[in-house]
Amino acid sequence: MVRRSRRRKLQKFTGLCGREEGLRVKRSCPSCGPETGGEEKKGRGNPISVQLFPPELVEHIISFLPVRDVVALGQTCHYFHEVCDAEGVWRRICRRLSPRLREQGSGIRPWKRAAILNYTKGLYFQAFGGRRRCLSKSVAPLLAHGYRRFLPTKDHVFILDYSGTLFFLKNALVSSTLGQIQWKRACRYVVLCRGAKDFASDPRCDTVYRKYLYVLATREQLGVVGTTSSRACDCVEVYLQSSGQRVFKMTFHHSMSFKQIVLVGQETQRALLLLTEEGRIYSLVVNETQLDQPRSYTVQLALRKMSRCLPHLRVACMASNQSSTLYITDQGGVYFEVHTPGVYRDLFGTLQAFDPLDQQMPLALSLPAKILFCALGYNHLGLVDEFGRIFMQGNNRYGQLGTGDKMDRGEPTQVHYLQRPIALWCGLNHSLVLSQGSDFSKELLGCGCGAGGRLPGWPKGSASFVKLHVKVPLCACSLCSTRECLYMLSSHDIEHHPAYRDLPASRVVGTPEPDPGSVAPQDPGGTAQACEEYLSQIHSCPTLQDRMEKMKEIVGWMPLMAAQKDFFWEALDMLQRAAGGVGQDPPTPES
Repeated sequence: MVRRSRRRKLQKFTGLCGREEGLRVKRSCPSCGPETGGEEKKGRGNPISVQLFPPELVEHIISFLPVRDVVALGQTCHYFHEVCDAEGVWRRICRRLSPRLREQGSGIRPWKRAAILNYTKGLYFQAFGGRRRCLSKSVAPLLAHGYRRFLPTKDHVFILDYSGTLFFLKNALVSSTLGQIQWKRACRYVVLCRGAKDFASDPRCDTVYRKYLYVLATREQLGVVGTTSSRACDCVEVYLQSSGQRVFKMTFHHSMSFKQIVLVGQETQRALLLLTEEGRIYSLVVNETQLDQPRSYTVQLALRKMSRCLPHLRVACMASNQSSTLYITDQGGVYFEVHTPGVYRDLFGTLQAFDPLDQQMPLALSLPAKILFCALGYNHLGLVDEFGRIFMQGNNRYGQLGTGDKMDRGEPTQVHYLQRPIALWCGLNHSLVLSQGSDFSKELLGCGCGAGGRLPGWPKGSASFVKLHVKVPLCACSLCSTRECLYMLSSHDIEHHPAYRDLPASRVVGTPEPDPGSVAPQDPGGTAQACEEYLSQIHSCPTLQDRMEKMKEIVGWMPLMAAQKDFFWEALDMLQRAAGGVGQDPPTPES
């Protein structure tokens, strides 16, 4: 009955019901010819093609479908692919999703990009403590044009969208459906400022220290005195994270244009590093303890030693923590600044080249390929190269490097069983990797210390990357972890394609050079040797409980598909429960 009423409405709307002989719309591909084999059923009439409808009408009807259905419909045939990919359809969808969006943005396909950005945007979080340990979604600002970056602070969360608007997501007391008053995270929002390019706060992992928010923005400034002309100048505005009140502002000359800001150092000697569009780094020092005092003073903007000593290098991006800074050049090179001897020893295993009188001297890291992005923790770091390989370096006391042991690494060491990550994050003593399976499903892997619930499902931690018990959103693109909560940002940009390349066969680890006169190797990847090492590790475990836990870790190391890993982990849990490993003393190996 529902289909019949819809068909009647469509015929009435298109003016096709005035004929004596009924017409029906052809359901097969419009580009194909008429159906053959058998006469038309009596009373049904001849089929007509969808191509007979006006294109504006078809686009108008398709624009009311959900974005997921529009994408699925475009994969059915060539005709619907062209119709569903038209900018007119995506313009209507974008205006339906974001009625207040006036401009479509930039890019080759601006309306489609804007619609998908606003359809997939979302901030998800999972608290480590409490009874409810499920994934929740924050409030979605209606004015936001997609999500580009986010940063949790002591009390709130800040989100930057693609149009340069910085939003202030507040935690507040709200009433539940049962009438109870409960504390809810990121449930209200306000616009903090517009025209923002980047923002940063205290680089330490503990959000308690993030008292101020530094925003790099563009503002219109008056030109010559006595005239009405104005010009755009970059500035840094400082806001209180608790209330969103602006307490300080510094404006730069209009000839200088910046694109990124990071912080390094203590509160009394806070260094602001500013990256220009030309790839040069400038720095200035402020005292955070005096920012709330109503006074004005001049700070000196100086060229960083990285740009003075290596003027031929263009820096593409920066990362920092309290006592070190990492630079990635446009050619994929990595340079380091380490400011304290303790962190230097953890990162490089020695103090031989450390100079306490020249802490800004950049140190080059030796890497086999071009580096695309990085993650910097307190005393360890992670690097991802153009082939999707992950390299870890630094302190490994809790197994936060994911190498399967707890030995420190003084140089970049590859994690062989992980490839092509979407995002990488390094914290105080644990690491997280956001990866994507062959079926485009995403999963979250973690290693290191599991205290406080920071590795959901692995309270004892792990020396290798294991799958965490977290439901990952389909379009998750970045993540961050604090002491209380795990955050994941969801956003899909159609113009941001994976930049990974295929690794040449001659550079695969364990693959010997080809010899025309030799026989093909039986074990090119060293699989048999690795399995023997795994068996020896299992055999060295004293109890059955330890052997089960070691086997779970080994499953995480092996290059298996996500479904296969889940199967083995579930099977091991069943065997562990059947053997009485839950709530009882672990049996001996002989039992």
